[in-house]
Amino acid sequence: MTLRVLSIFGTRPEAVKMAPVVQELARTPGIDPLVCVTAQHRQMLDQVLNLFNINPDVDLNLMQPDQNLASLTADIFIHLDPVLADLKPDWILVQGDTTTVMAASLAAFYRHIHIGHVEAGLRTHDKWQPFPEEINRRLASVLADIHFAPTEWTRQNLLQENIPAEQIFVTGNPVIDALHSVMKIPPTPDILELFERINIPDIFPESASTSSLASPRLILVTAHRRENFGQPLLNICNALIELAKIYGDKIRIVYPVHLNPNVQKPVYRLLSDIPNIFLLPPLDYLPMVHLMKHSTLVLTDSGGLQEEAPALGVPVLVLRAVTERPEGVHAGTVRLVGTDIRRIITQSRNLLDDPQEYASMAQAINPYGDGKAAERITNAIINFKG
Repeated sequence: MTLRVLSIFGTRPEAVKMAPVVQELARTPGIDPLVCVTAQHRQMLDQVLNLFNINPDVDLNLMQPDQNLASLTADIFIHLDPVLADLKPDWILVQGDTTTVMAASLAAFYRHIHIGHVEAGLRTHDKWQPFPEEINRRLASVLADIHFAPTEWTRQNLLQENIPAEQIFVTGNPVIDALHSVMKIPPTPDILELFERINIPDIFPESASTSSLASPRLILVTAHRRENFGQPLLNICNALIELAKIYGDKIRIVYPVHLNPNVQKPVYRLLSDIPNIFLLPPLDYLPMVHLMKHSTLVLTDSGGLQEEAPALGVPVLVLRAVTERPEGVHAGTVRLVGTDIRRIITQSRNLLDDPQEYASMAQAINPYGDGKAAERITNAIINFKG
């Protein structure tokens, strides 16, 4: 019997983590793989589709300028339901905690279609942080038939919510699969030009390493979470300004800026004239991986970077009060610093100035998997007896 599996995603992080799964499904006998994208983030999604050579079977193309959550959710329901009715998949696969995940899971439930949730079981236990992701993933867990937990900690979260153990599979996180794959791709001329513009000497050849405490050092920043809009983002920018002044030409701060105007406007207003701060448009995944690979430190409120950067031996300071990925905190690969200006500066300086402090994070073991998550996810679907 052939299983028809429809992978549904809409943002760049989802696409990165689902790409290895989509590829594994395509090469597995007995599976008819299909892909539907909602494109709730159009431009950033397309970057990843091109990198991994994924051609969606269905593209809902739902992104609208400055869209709100209610209209996006309604659009997903309205446009996805006819697709499910037409394709009649045996399974849908969704990843993580986006609006696409929540709405697609409910739409599939209405159609009595099995649901597999990739990266299941992440929790902060605070419905407002991150918003709306914490509720999106909890709703997906209620609806899913199989839960692909990246770690033992996420499995325990699901068990505590009375999800049957036989429906939970600890697979690792497929973002590590994607990272291993993309790291093998050499830098393109555009990437080399980017590093030349940032003026990082000796960044290539590959044997060079900025993860040492050599100067100048590269600090990679991303900040775009809704809960950080307003004063928290202003605090982050002011901390970056002070770090730039303290270290001068010894550091380069690189900040690919999210397209959301709530991020773009304050970031460009405060940071565009600082000589050693480089504001970039959102980057394709390939240059982002090369930036991570050659960074000394990552400051981020993103989820994926908390998993990816430690796999490259790069410490992460998380610009949030809570994280749904405490495994990294416990392992010592990431630290929560929130958005307090003094705390961001102090923790950054500790790592930049103290080699032993730096080594304790850079050499810690990444808890998020071995690069075989996609294979485990595919096998679980094939062998599911529910």
